Amino acid sequence: MSEIINRVAQSSLVSLNLEEFYPKEERVLFDLQDFLFQGLVLREKDFRQSLKEYDWEKYRGKWVAIYCSVDAIIPTWAYMLVATYLQPVVLGFVVGDLESLEQLIVDRVVDSLEQENFKDRPVVVKGCSSVEIPFYAYGKLVEKLQPVVKSLMFGEPCSTVPLFKKPKN
Repeated sequence: MSEIINRVAQSSLVSLNLEEFYPKEERVLFDLQDFLFQGLVLREKDFRQSLKEYDWEKYRGKWVAIYCSVDAIIPTWAYMLVATYLQPVVLGFVVGDLESLEQLIVDRVVDSLEQENFKDRPVVVKGCSSVEIPFYAYGKLVEKLQPVVKSLMFGEPCSTVPLFKKPKN
């Protein structure tokens, strides 16, 4: 009887599972409405004082999206001022919604991948995950990896969908 050989395990194939890199920390919204006079108007002096007295520690170690849930005219500097208070305590923030926040997180995760680890190697981007990975991440991976990989596939090492193969010189 012949020995069963796992050729996938012996190959130079790199299996990239975004779930292993994707941050699991809490994502929260910071709503400027709570700092508006009668929920509609930003009064600079009151706004600045409220921010100064606010407990920013509750955002420590979280990802934050700064937005306003009401249709009020908010000057750009107000979002920036909130950001100056969040910067020292949060993992990251955006001025925008939770979708924009996830894009920031994806950008950071993908940017942190060392291209050298994938250079001239076949790469499979794992398809199934217990963590919801935004579609945006897969496009960013193609942008990051295609210039350096030998080939790029999607799925599982035993069953892949080919996406890209570097042309032979």
